Amino acid sequence: MQQERIIRKSAMNDLGRMLEIYEYARKQMRLNGNPNQWVNYPSRELLEEDIRNGVSYVVESDSKVIGTFMFIIGEDPTYLVIEKGSWLNSEPYGTIHRIASDGTHKGMFKLVEEFCSRQIDNIRIDTHEDNKIMQHILEKSGFIKCGIIYVSDGSPRIAYQKKYT
Repeated sequence: MQQERIIRKSAMNDLGRMLEIYEYARKQMRLNGNPNQWVNYPSRELLEEDIRNGVSYVVESDSKVIGTFMFIIGEDPTYLVIEKGSWLNSEPYGTIHRIASDGTHKGMFKLVEEFCSRQIDNIRIDTHEDNKIMQHILEKSGFIKCGIIYVSDGSPRIAYQKKYT
């Protein structure tokens, strides 16, 4: 029987577990041909800021944190400029960032996507060009590749969007 999974806002006492999950995700990325994404990222300070700002979430199963992500509704500064394409629309949107799991449960992205799409029907997300697994998940989930955006350190990311209604 599958355990019920719940999503809740992260708290400071989740920080240690969140850092463990991101470390696991970095190792998985390296093992799957993606050695350049999330090198020393996200930092403890960034995660603390997300928690303080109320945009950090964890996924729990059987009272254990098994995943984490950041979700914000509103304009994302890194999405103001898009090259080699365009966004599907200019309507208000939510952005999913830094989704990661500990690898113990399948379907993490689907669960997070459903949670976020209940809050706003227009979602944007981006991923590294070497993150073939995430690209596959996004495209399988109906996200449309829109172009290239640049994150704060200037490196490019493939940008996706999905409109639900």
